[in-house]
Amino acid sequence: MKKFILTSFMASTIALTGCATIVGDKTQTLPISSNPDGANFVIQDEQDMVVFRGVTPSKVQLEKSTGKYFGKKEYKITFTKAGYQPQTYQLETKPNGWYIGGNLVFGGLIGYLAVDPFNGGMYTIHPEQVGVSLSLDNSPEKVATPNTSKVKKTKRSKSKK
Repeated sequence: MKKFILTSFMASTIALTGCATIVGDKTQTLPISSNPDGANFVIQDEQDMVVFRGVTPSKVQLEKSTGKYFGKKEYKITFTKAGYQPQTYQLETKPNGWYIGGNLVFGGLIGYLAVDPFNGGMYTIHPEQVGVSLSLDNSPEKVATPNTSKVKKTKRSKSKK
């Protein structure tokens, strides 16, 4: 009986190592919005590769891992809209609570060092939804200025009666 309990305990421990991988996904869906709606956005990863283009509001599914050992993805989103200043927003990818606490509680040294570092399940992209307010572009070259140069007047010839 002791052998069965010990074997069951060891099997459970091995099965639960890497809780982030079990609970978390390799990808994360992010809602992206802007004020005003209808802004174009481009998402680039840590290698400046364009991974998505869209128009707000939208939902985007992003990879959380590069596939390399402890290789977390990093993203920046650039928003553009005619009449508004472009805005760039940086996303952060951090280890989540399941990776930190789950592996600690369940004795997951294998999860900490072997399974989870290759899988994006251990990470969460922050913030979990992106909303930006775009500022009007009031730069001098964008604002229409009235023409203040003098208007040349022409003389009209008067007809003689």
